[in-house]
Amino acid sequence: MDVRLSFEQQALRDSVAQAIGRTGPRSVADLADHERAAKLDAAIEAAGWRELRAAADGTEPLASAVEAALVAEELGRGLADAPFLGPTLAADLRRRAGAAAAVTRETVLLTPDLSGPALVVNAAVAGVAADAGHAQAALALAPAGPGAVLVSVPVGASTPPVDLTRPSGLPVAGQGPRPVHAARPLTRADIDGWTALGLAVTCAELVGTMRGAVQLARDYALVRQQYGKLIGSFQAVQHLLADAHVATEGSRSIALHAAWAVDALPPDEALAACAAAKAYCSRAAQSVCETAIQVHGGIGNTWECLAHVFLRRSLLSTDVLGGVGLSLDRVLAHRGLKHGVLDHGILGGGEHGLR
Repeated sequence: MDVRLSFEQQALRDSVAQAIGRTGPRSVADLADHERAAKLDAAIEAAGWRELRAAADGTEPLASAVEAALVAEELGRGLADAPFLGPTLAADLRRRAGAAAAVTRETVLLTPDLSGPALVVNAAVAGVAADAGHAQAALALAPAGPGAVLVSVPVGASTPPVDLTRPSGLPVAGQGPRPVHAARPLTRADIDGWTALGLAVTCAELVGTMRGAVQLARDYALVRQQYGKLIGSFQAVQHLLADAHVATEGSRSIALHAAWAVDALPPDEALAACAAAKAYCSRAAQSVCETAIQVHGGIGNTWECLAHVFLRRSLLSTDVLGGVGLSLDRVLAHRGLKHGVLDHGILGGGEHGLR
């Protein structure tokens, strides 16, 4: 694995950062500025970033999961209040099923606990449309033989917001799923590969959220004075920020590996790699975002401070497609273990240890 970004990938990352710099929110009050949010949404739409995982030729995507992760990371860093995760996962599902591109914006329907794709059985629909934004429909799976087929579910009202930047939606009551014309059913490998992509993108968002939270706390520490001195000169604050930076950099390394694994490894191995990354990044993100609040002191617990918005975004990204527990279970399942029970000697490492 070559961890260096190509010239095109660097340019992609820089273009996302520029878009966020121009139209991204800079305060909690900005989240209520619908005109600004519409400009950001239009910029993302015009750039085509939501179609990075759509089909280019046959079944191959337009771009790798690394490119999608780079976009997600910058959007997370800037608290972008425009959908990306949901439409990206929907486009990838359509590509894997050989379905035509959606006419209107759509997202994906996840289980009520957000741990996986929603299954529609006997027209019974239950779930949450992740990162819905202005989506009019959400893709779900209907079991068919050994695999599954795509169905589309109308999306209605939003759920109470956990993440102030990415509202989710609920299926329209009383309206059943509609079949999606596709060339082939989805296999277990398809679903594993799609889940791996979702985990990789959410890991990248968590990394971006951590970067944004650390930058917010650092900037505050450079201007806030206490006892006549900048709090950034206090060793205790320096240690907090240093630990947060180390956690962020460690998360970025494993998240990049996860994004690479989506297209480079077999689906089951990619899923295990991405699950390991999700467990690591989820734990780190909560700690880093809480550190940002702590560095701000009392003001960090107020509505006006952006620190809680970073924490909210990290909490939702953690839950999407499974948090720490489910992610670790996926890693263990790949190793031939079940329910988090480790065989004798596994903690000691060795040839079959968890590395």
